[in-house]
Amino acid sequence: MNLTTERARVEYDAAVGAIGDLVFHVRDVGYDVVVDKITLPVQGLARAASGADLETRLKSLDGVMSVSANVANELIAVEIIPNLVTYNDLKNVIRAAGYDVLEVSGAEEEFVDREKVARAREMLREKRDLLIGIAFTIPLFALAMARDLLHSVLLRHDILPQLFEWKYFDWMLLALALPVQFYVGRAYHRGAWKSLRARAPNMDLLISLGTNAAFWYSAIVLIAAQFQFFIGEHVYFETAAVIITLIKLGKYLEARAKGQTSEAIKKLMNLRAKTARVMRDGAELEIKASDVRVGDIIIARPGEKIPVDGVVLDGASAVDESMITGESVPVEKHIASKVIGGTLNTSGALKIEARKVGKETALAQIIRLVEDAQMSKAPVQKLADQISAIFVPVVVVIALATFALWSVFGPLPQFTFAFVNFVAVLIIACPCALGLATPTAIMVGTGKGAEMGVLIRSGGALETTHKIDTIILDKTGTLTRGKPVVTDTITNYQLPITNEQMTNEKFLTLVASAEKRS
Repeated sequence: MNLTTERARVEYDAAVGAIGDLVFHVRDVGYDVVVDKITLPVQGLARAASGADLETRLKSLDGVMSVSANVANELIAVEIIPNLVTYNDLKNVIRAAGYDVLEVSGAEEEFVDREKVARAREMLREKRDLLIGIAFTIPLFALAMARDLLHSVLLRHDILPQLFEWKYFDWMLLALALPVQFYVGRAYHRGAWKSLRARAPNMDLLISLGTNAAFWYSAIVLIAAQFQFFIGEHVYFETAAVIITLIKLGKYLEARAKGQTSEAIKKLMNLRAKTARVMRDGAELEIKASDVRVGDIIIARPGEKIPVDGVVLDGASAVDESMITGESVPVEKHIASKVIGGTLNTSGALKIEARKVGKETALAQIIRLVEDAQMSKAPVQKLADQISAIFVPVVVVIALATFALWSVFGPLPQFTFAFVNFVAVLIIACPCALGLATPTAIMVGTGKGAEMGVLIRSGGALETTHKIDTIILDKTGTLTRGKPVVTDTITNYQLPITNEQMTNEKFLTLVASAEKRS
């Protein structure tokens, strides 16, 4: 389970249960599973009496949640769990049933970039909520604080006392607090309710309890005052609004970090070739790289990316493998040489036999390694998870005890003093950092490492790095300072015109002269 990426990895026995059973249990405890809806145009579906057979075939795929076929329009809508079912899996089943899928430009790319789109939507949603929260919270906070600081010399103007003594002033504060409390903070209230239903209280419960307590106490004080019933003197609408807006700011920054970190994986994915030239039935065809099969004969021309891992059958060339291996100089390839998908063919044409395709290629395994590292848990995170499980109930108990004790032993007005401390305990003790700090650090660290060419196997490996006192490196020459350094100057020759013997001093003079004007 990774709170930062909002992913869970589950191992299950297919003979005992199915993916649908896992989804049911996840939803039963108050969470949800991200699904993707794809609409495919199916050629020939109108000739069928119904789409029931095709629906049944597609539902048999693990990861397909629902299927709906429209025979009249020759469309089929499939609801899937991302990463469990691929675009090609759906096409293969449809074709096996006797139909064909009309190719839609960009469909596969959209399928692959699903996570990027989801991150962008999440960041846009958090940004919108944050801006709405700021728009209402700033005037609310300014008005509430200005009234409390009315005695200040800077605020002694004629209009301000009149505004603060206006009988509807507190109602104005209520109006400003309403959208923040129930729109901007809606996710926390829903999360709190789901956590209670699942009997697994989380930080949303503390936020919701604290802000709702401040908001509804203030609302009751305000309403009671209209009926000449005194409960308290102060209202705390600004407290609830400021808390929600500040936490929303943190969520927005977190969403930005997620989006920026996932770009490292996207850069690796962009190394893959989009198309491939294959020999089939004696003809050279250009197809999508994802459609290449093991055993296909691929033609790689100069300047083209090699689409899959394979072995050279014919030709000779130099291949730039720096993006995969870090080797700065192109590697010579000839018959029987192995090539890596995603590398760049630079000089000659190559005929390659595909040996590994799809998820089996070296580049795909590198991407999977980075994703696995981001999903892994460091030992300190496991400890944090154990603490978080009991932390929230303990905080609620402490907050209630705080309220009870200050109600009896606190200064006057006792109820108000106890209430303020009750809210303070709930909000200050919010365990956001316990559950999010470590996985966020691992996610950012592994992502940045991949971006710079350093692959980290797991969060545990990252955590133990501080214990390293010795580093052993091989001597292939791939590790350098990144700057060329002159080691020797050899000047044992004569100048071609004057036949003058070249010396080190004269050579350095010529080099300095050339550098000065360059």
